[in-house]
Amino acid sequence: MKFHYYADTDTLYIDLSEKESADSLEVAPGVVLDFDAEGNLVGIDIDRASALIDLSRLEADGLPLGRILLTGPGSNISTARAG
Repeated sequence: MKFHYYADTDTLYIDLSEKESADSLEVAPGVVLDFDAEGNLVGIDIDRASALIDLSRLEADGLPLGRILLTGPGSNISTARAG
């Protein structure tokens, strides 16, 4: 899973799969779900993200994380082992 934030458009995209999107469905204003050709959810697109979400904090509770990779501006650690 990857989180992509685009400051120029204030959009957050959450990649849930490496599969390509084949269909999309807007489930709320500015919130679009992307599906692959088999109908599996592959991504979530959120417009006006900073107005809807606290982007200053990312928390994972109970996920079986093996590796955390931080990239981009403001990241002081490039790779950390979880657990």
